[in-house]
Amino acid sequence: MKKSHPLRRVVLATAATVSGIVLLLSLKPASDPGAAQAAGGTAPQQTAAAQESAQGGAEAAGADAVTGNVVQTQYGPVQVRLTMSGGRITKAEAVQAPSGGTSTQKTELAVPKLNQEAVAAQSAEIDAVSGATYTSTGYKQSLQSALDKARTAGGSAGAGGASAPAAQVRILTGRVAQTQYGPVQVRITVSGGKITKAEALQAPSGGTSTQKTELAVPKLNQEAVAAGSSDIDAVSGATYTSTGYKQSLQSALDQAGG
Repeated sequence: MKKSHPLRRVVLATAATVSGIVLLLSLKPASDPGAAQAAGGTAPQQTAAAQESAQGGAEAAGADAVTGNVVQTQYGPVQVRLTMSGGRITKAEAVQAPSGGTSTQKTELAVPKLNQEAVAAQSAEIDAVSGATYTSTGYKQSLQSALDKARTAGGSAGAGGASAPAAQVRILTGRVAQTQYGPVQVRITVSGGKITKAEALQAPSGGTSTQKTELAVPKLNQEAVAAGSSDIDAVSGATYTSTGYKQSLQSALDQAGG
């Protein structure tokens, strides 16, 4: 039996030690870069998310909501609410609109278009939606009243965000006009020299007069705002009421100097 040489054992042990060190060195770099990359990749994503959240909060904080007057139409009330930011309309929505029967379908068709037009035009100078004339007219009136409130509060709803002077709002009541079927009296709201709202405080009632009044007055109110004067058409079937309405409307305009 041969004995192992001491020098050979030393060489073998040294070789094994060197191999182990080389193996450890080759494994260590594989773990460190990955850990460093994972640690360095998380912070930028969190920072971006925080910045986005802060930006969204700042935009929300700078927005103001303004709600227009309720406008009664032949098919139901219409009321518009605006979100204003930096003096511009950023969102328009109808918080009230005609509903029930075909009115629901017309509202679902018209209101989204009117909302878009209000934001695009930055004013109440928008087109009526075909097939929803009454809703469109009521929408424009309520929209204008919301814009008037924004201006009165020191806001600006003009294109480009230029500041506008606060509009003076006046409420004027016309004289009572006596008709064959009863008294008629009109009250108007005037802002910036324009009629923004018209309503009948008195109108014939009782029997068929009530039905004629309910049919005629909403139309006359809308025409008064649209025309900005008493030069409006009489409603067919309600000639006396229409005539009295125009007389009382003119007396209110005379008070306004219009």
